Amino acid sequence: MALISRALVVTVVMSMAAAGLGTWIGARYVDRDQRKPTLHEFVHDKLDLTAPQEAQLEDLEQEFAVRRRAREAELRAANAELAAAIQARHENSPEVQAAVERFHHTMGELQKETILHVLDMRKVLTPQQAAKYDRRIAEALTEDGR
Repeated sequence: MALISRALVVTVVMSMAAAGLGTWIGARYVDRDQRKPTLHEFVHDKLDLTAPQEAQLEDLEQEFAVRRRAREAELRAANAELAAAIQARHENSPEVQAAVERFHHTMGELQKETILHVLDMRKVLTPQQAAKYDRRIAEALTEDGR
C-alpha cells in the first residue's frame, strides 16, 4: 500500500512540474501572433475603451495584481510544504494529504478572486463592449486547447 501511495504522490508532483514547465515553454516560445489575445489584451486593444474606462480598469487590475501575487505566494508555500512532507516520509502521509488540500484550497480561492475580478471589469464596460467581452469570456472558458 505504501508503494502505491508513494507512486501516487510522485505522479502528482511530476504532473504539477510538467504542467508548470509546459506553461512556461508555451508562454515563452509560442508565437504571440498565432494565439488569441489574452483577456487583458482583448479588453485594452479590441473594446475601444474611453480614458475614464482605462483608468477604472487600471485601478481594478492593480488591486487584483496584489491579491493574485499574495495567492501565488501561498501556492508556492503549499508546494514547499508538499515537498517537505514527501521528503520526510516518502509516502502519502497525513502531512502530504494536508499539503495537497492546502494547495487545492488556495488554487480555488485564486480562481474565485479571478472570477470576481472578471465580473468587476465587466461593470466598467458599455452594453456593446460587455457583449463582446462576454463572448470572449465564454470562448476562454470553453476552449479545449486547440
